[in-house]
Amino acid sequence: MVRKLSFSRHNQNRLFLLVIFCSFLYTAYLLAFSGFITSFKIELRHNFGSQLKKNDIFSSGKNHDLSYPLNASPKYKFLRDANLQASRHLPDALIIGVKKSGTRALLEFIKLHPNVQAPSSEMHFFDKNYARGIKWYRNRMPLTLEGQMTMEKTPSYFVTKRVPSRVKKMNPYVKLVVVVRDPVTRAVSDYTQSASKKPPALRKSFAELLYLNGTNVVNTRWGIVRIGLYARYLDAWLRFFPLDQFIFISGETLIVDPAAEMRRLQDFLGLKVIITEKHFYFNTTKGFPCLMKSETLATPHCLGKNKGRAHPKVDGSILDRLRQFYRPFNLRFYQMTGIDFGW
Repeated sequence: MVRKLSFSRHNQNRLFLLVIFCSFLYTAYLLAFSGFITSFKIELRHNFGSQLKKNDIFSSGKNHDLSYPLNASPKYKFLRDANLQASRHLPDALIIGVKKSGTRALLEFIKLHPNVQAPSSEMHFFDKNYARGIKWYRNRMPLTLEGQMTMEKTPSYFVTKRVPSRVKKMNPYVKLVVVVRDPVTRAVSDYTQSASKKPPALRKSFAELLYLNGTNVVNTRWGIVRIGLYARYLDAWLRFFPLDQFIFISGETLIVDPAAEMRRLQDFLGLKVIITEKHFYFNTTKGFPCLMKSETLATPHCLGKNKGRAHPKVDGSILDRLRQFYRPFNLRFYQMTGIDFGW
């Protein structure tokens, strides 16, 4: 004779409560595990970013997932088990200029942030390589994980006529970063770099290039002078993008107080402020800030030897003439941006 198994109402209630409790514990576990994965993604860039970039499978221009057995480390095993993926994305933000104003320094500084990935070289996609197509451009972007943003820097974008419309076609909501500097100082710096690439016998002085045929008339056909007409170029960009999609970084402030400008930039990009005063020290020999040893830098780091190059001595009257030439353009730029840079 088979005995039937039965539960009293009291036992049924107890079993029901036990099921509810176990379900609650399982849900809490899943939420905690999800948070751990998110934190781990941030940690991944600090510890393994350079290895990912150097690995052959990440240089082929194709998207790959991180479940590929990159090496035998326990963290990569975790990635395989979690099936996390990395992919290449078009830029969320562009440093579009201005040449010789501090764009390289700004890029190196913002790349300290764990949520920013950027190629080290200038892509020149929107000015010189546009015919290669948007797929070519995307394939040259770094791999990013969910929550990270992609950034690219090419200073000539700001002054190239066809670039604004092309950028808008890629992403009408892209964030645009413009680094500006006193146009007189910028012109001398640009001239210094240009002259260093020529043999001494072929170099012309700054004054010879600045003036037309020995007159006191500024040669506006000289590209080094034209780049400093910031208001003209910004006007072209504002035909395609609203002002609130731009941030204007002072090249002078970036030297004397890099943490302040980096705080503004992180806020503008919607990033948690991580890059602060502790990341910088001032190099008196070079005359600009360098990066302290940190989670991503094994040793203190300064920009290359071509940065901080000594400028040639230019007669004060020539610099005064150039300041006079730039003054109305500077005032217009202040009005457009709402910022008085004090040049």
